[in-house]
Amino acid sequence: MKHYDKNSLIGFLLMAIILIVFNTFFFNSESTNTSQKQPIQDKNINSKSQNEKITSNDNDFTKDKKSQNIDSSNLIVKTKIHNSFFSNSIEGEETFHSLENEKLKIVISNKGGRIVSAFLKEYQTYNQEKLDLFVQNASKFNLQFFANYKGKIKNYQTSNFYFDAVHNENGLSMQLKENDSTYIEFFYKLSKNNKYLIDFDINMLGMNEIIPNDKNFLSLDWQMKTPNLEKSKSMQEQGTWLYYQIQGDDDVEYVGHDETEVEEDDLINWVALKQQFFSAILISKNGFDVGTKLSSKTNNNLESEKANFIHDFSVNFRLIFNNTRQDRLSYQFYFGPNDYNELKNLKSFSKSYEEIIDLGYIGIDTWVNKKFIIPLFSFLNKNFESYGFGLIIFLLTIMIKLILSPLTYKSYLSQAKMKVLKPEIDKLNEKNKGKDPMKTQQATMNLYKKAGVNPLGGCLPMLFQFPILIAMFRFFPSSIELRQKSFLWADDLSAYDSILELGFNIPFYGDHVSLFTLMMTVSTLLYTRMNSSMSSSQMPQMKWIMYLMPIMFLGFFNNYAAGLTYYYFLANMFTMTQQFFMKKFVDEKAILAKIEENKKKPAKPKSSFQKKLEEIQRKQEQKMRARQKRKK
Repeated sequence: MKHYDKNSLIGFLLMAIILIVFNTFFFNSESTNTSQKQPIQDKNINSKSQNEKITSNDNDFTKDKKSQNIDSSNLIVKTKIHNSFFSNSIEGEETFHSLENEKLKIVISNKGGRIVSAFLKEYQTYNQEKLDLFVQNASKFNLQFFANYKGKIKNYQTSNFYFDAVHNENGLSMQLKENDSTYIEFFYKLSKNNKYLIDFDINMLGMNEIIPNDKNFLSLDWQMKTPNLEKSKSMQEQGTWLYYQIQGDDDVEYVGHDETEVEEDDLINWVALKQQFFSAILISKNGFDVGTKLSSKTNNNLESEKANFIHDFSVNFRLIFNNTRQDRLSYQFYFGPNDYNELKNLKSFSKSYEEIIDLGYIGIDTWVNKKFIIPLFSFLNKNFESYGFGLIIFLLTIMIKLILSPLTYKSYLSQAKMKVLKPEIDKLNEKNKGKDPMKTQQATMNLYKKAGVNPLGGCLPMLFQFPILIAMFRFFPSSIELRQKSFLWADDLSAYDSILELGFNIPFYGDHVSLFTLMMTVSTLLYTRMNSSMSSSQMPQMKWIMYLMPIMFLGFFNNYAAGLTYYYFLANMFTMTQQFFMKKFVDEKAILAKIEENKKKPAKPKSSFQKKLEEIQRKQEQKMRARQKRKK
């Protein structure tokens, strides 16, 4: 159980102050009853080569793998020699080679010639360890092809062979040789366009002599189990998806969490194995061939403490071999953060990489995030980063509320008009009690019309604010800027905050207590109470629902990002403050006088829309009368 500290005490004091202030000043009178972390220093960085380096026999990587409980005896793998091509490459000792710059370090094994680790130097795991996007024993990158050996067609897999490593100033060449004129080369090079990009070429030299013409296709298997990198496994699971882009389309597709297999019948530009805050993306210069198979599956044991992996991705690509003496297939790897601006400005073979970041469900919330929230947040982050993200979110909330204040005022004014009319509406309801409800409703609408009051006037402004509310719901859990940034008692604003570990799990709530969620819930209840006096609703059960909803959301948001619940808390507080001052400036007597004046004016002609509504209402009344006659 976590001990209480100074920050937790501050949180409890804030809640107490809120309750005291609002009960004292807002509810006692009749009127109120209405920094990124420092880069990891690596021993292998060579400043003389401008922070880019090729390293052979990477000892640091070997130590890292031993720390992951990998048996060192597995580093030497021997397989029985058999009659085959590449027989000299069947046995060998596994060695590791690395390419690195100031942001990224990739480790390449001579066993299979593949990348076995991608370290992001500017980031760490939640446990303050080096951040490796994938683990060697839980990943696979394998090229399969058929070859005609002495009249027999055999299947070959590069993962079974040991490659020769050839270092040069341009990059690292991993070669699987039959002889000096017949071999497969995996060539890796640090891209000059982006520090998170790796240029990757598959060069086939003389392979046309051993690959049959009728089997001139290659199969590339890419598999990865995503490791547990963050504080919340459930949030990682929600943010982990397999995305891909079809050639000729700016949009992206995705594979569901439990899809057994999806086969794509179009050319594909790129495939992204996306984690909550980081991605591994394989990009093709000319597109992957028709028939790509993609699979995505969630780890069913996420709740277990031993669940080291969140998701299991698998992709099988079809690559066309042109059956020429020299054939080159050009690709790129992106190993980096899911930063919207970083991905949007990524200069590669394709585009639209930023679409893998989950910014909304319904379209308009995505637009709000891209065009409004992200630019505003980026501006604040650039100018106020040194002051901390608690202040940045505070300023973000103020700016949004100020921009929306005209809508807030219009909504409040409409509610005030409805409140003034409430006594007359009550008289109408009492007068027509026990009579046809449709006639009562029609009489109420006529009263609204004479008074010049729109009953939907308070709803429409709120409807315009709804996309922003939903946009923020998607923005905070996806914002890598908030990752591992602390504020008060929250050690990571991109994950849940916890002031108390319960030691047991409560259904629909969790095993901890989030103070920001409690503060959000209390402020929402206070806001509901403040608005209850402004409501003209005659359905008491609706008021109970309005009080019940914040309690229900308490369990939902308890496991959500602390930055989000902190924002909702601030938004509630600013809205209540706005309404408090609006009440001081809105004269209900003047509103009543204006309504009485409107009643004396001749009625405006009915619009075509009103006529249609009345016609529909008249037909409904006729149907009801006909049913009653049949029953008699």
